[in-house]
Amino acid sequence: MAKDPVCGMYVDEKKAALKAEVRGKTYYFCSESCLRTFLKPEVELRNLKYLVAFSLTLGILTLIFSFVKVLPTSLNHLLLFLLATPVQFIAGWRYYKGTVDAIRNRAANMDTLIATGTTAAWLYSTIVTFAPKVFPDGAVYFDTAALIIALILLGKLLEDIAKGKASEAIRKLMDLQPPLARVVRNGKEEEVPVEQVQVGDILVVRPGEKVPVDGVVVAGHSAVDEKMITGESIPVEKGVGDEVIGATINKAGMLKFRATKIGADTTLSQIIKLVEEAQISRAPIQRLADVVASYFVPAVFAIAIVSFLVWYFIGEAGFPFALTILISILIVACPCALGIATPTAIMVGTGKGAENGILIKGGEHLEKTHKVQTIVFDKTGTLTKGEPSVTDIIVAGNIGEDRLLFLAASAERHSEHPIGMALVDKANEKKIELAEPVDFEAVVGHGVKANVEGKQVTLGTLKLMEDEKTKMSKEVKEKAELLFDQGKTLSFVAVDKKVEGIIAVADTLKPNAVEAVKRLQKLGLEVVMLTGDNKRTGAAIAKKTGVNRYLAEVLPQDKANEIKKLQQEGKIVAMVGDGINDAPALAQADVGIAIGSGTDVALETGGIVLIKDDLMDVVTAIQLSKRTVSKIKQNLFWAFFYNSAFIPVAAGILAPFGIFMHPIFAAAAMASSSVTVVSNSLLLKRFLPR
Repeated sequence: MAKDPVCGMYVDEKKAALKAEVRGKTYYFCSESCLRTFLKPEVELRNLKYLVAFSLTLGILTLIFSFVKVLPTSLNHLLLFLLATPVQFIAGWRYYKGTVDAIRNRAANMDTLIATGTTAAWLYSTIVTFAPKVFPDGAVYFDTAALIIALILLGKLLEDIAKGKASEAIRKLMDLQPPLARVVRNGKEEEVPVEQVQVGDILVVRPGEKVPVDGVVVAGHSAVDEKMITGESIPVEKGVGDEVIGATINKAGMLKFRATKIGADTTLSQIIKLVEEAQISRAPIQRLADVVASYFVPAVFAIAIVSFLVWYFIGEAGFPFALTILISILIVACPCALGIATPTAIMVGTGKGAENGILIKGGEHLEKTHKVQTIVFDKTGTLTKGEPSVTDIIVAGNIGEDRLLFLAASAERHSEHPIGMALVDKANEKKIELAEPVDFEAVVGHGVKANVEGKQVTLGTLKLMEDEKTKMSKEVKEKAELLFDQGKTLSFVAVDKKVEGIIAVADTLKPNAVEAVKRLQKLGLEVVMLTGDNKRTGAAIAKKTGVNRYLAEVLPQDKANEIKKLQQEGKIVAMVGDGINDAPALAQADVGIAIGSGTDVALETGGIVLIKDDLMDVVTAIQLSKRTVSKIKQNLFWAFFYNSAFIPVAAGILAPFGIFMHPIFAAAAMASSSVTVVSNSLLLKRFLPR
């Protein structure tokens, strides 16, 4: 059995009439609506907007004229018939088609619920309008049928607008690759479309430009920002023999590299493929209403027909009475409340989420979140701020902290390197006025040298200190080891060949990161951290945050694989991330939670978006999900209770005692179930994060 990639229903591959082949893979669909949504989401969304406007306009007019009777009763009924019928058979046509498709697939779906319920109300009202003698003093319920279709279509529209389409996410991923590449051919540089680059071509990338394809550096040295691919916040030094990845940004010097992977083989293309596959293969929620409907709807029809036959042939009650029994059963068992039980709770729940800075893209994400057992956090930009800042200033001898920072920041004053910029930012924060460096020299990959107010300042790595043969005390070395163990990047500051101190730079934790992890663990969740950073940095951040376990040096494709491994253990997994490198994992996870400050791709791929970039909202999202799912279950209970409890009465079980249910009372009971469901859903507005 295949699964419909849009609604998640099971479809028999051998009997399915609706299917489509996309990128060499065949997909099967339960209805034409799902097929159109999959193939042409933009067209389907536009058509849905027109239907919502059309059905709401006529539905509201029907409601108004049901209570404000401007014409005699018979003419007023006719007016309501003329208003409601176009809604029933134009706006509601998709549900009739869906019902036919469901019958072909031998299954009852939500379309069956909606078509059955609204048709029962419309049919009874039509009989009252054109054959008033059949039901003397009968009331009409055209407004019920019309508004139910209008509101269900509105809910579908709102869900489609909120839901991030795979095609949009993938389009944004593709936009990351530069359209042109600078290739060296016949000793000359020429710009060509990136699609024309061939393996073995020599390409040139200048500072500030994106790397077009994957390759290996053959000349030059630079720092390359790989954050969007690896998650590493500090640019990586690249020299001859090092690999460069397409779509990353060259920050400093000019690079020449040989193309090794092009087209579908590049790292970016592989990420695109992973996002596609993970989004399509994600197991859909099996909606409880569909399960109930698959048994409930056929049973109701059977009971209605049997009751009609019993009263007509055995009870000899006459055709009008037998028909009254049949209509009463269909109306009182009308599954309209079942049809709106889930959408109303989800609409209120998602609205409440938005009030609290949580964007939830559709009901399946909200439903699934309450079952989450393991929550996986990306490190860079999620648990941490994603940008380096000064964390420690260690001084040796008599030099003060401000003096050390003054010399270091002055030397880096005009640097574009993230570490140098972090030093300057720290000096500005402390309102330290910097001096103009003289004889500035950048030692590629290691640091800088400059003369500051007559002092020769050397700033950079431990290797630079060794190469410059600077003097370093044992005390400084010991403190450096401690800082290295904390996963921090160190800049040694030497003045006139003597190391006077260390300035440590690190990616710092976001506010509430520790508290959020603690709260999630109290909820009984396993918390895991994934990062592309080295193990030492990963261990340091894991210790600070208190996560259960961490995995470091994890590549983008491996992040998705780690999610798969957890899922294979039978766990429901949520992934929290912000970068392009997180997109495959966000798509693979049962629930993808994207940070609002992250990339557009992560926002499109995630099922839940934290607008305020506050990790405590992860806790709130889980609490809201649990409350909403509780409301959904309550709604389904009440909807089913009303429908099933009155069926025996409608079937005439109390008729021997002179008690039977007139269609008017049946309709009142049906309406009360819908009112109960909506009212219960509105109680979600009282939700407050704990």
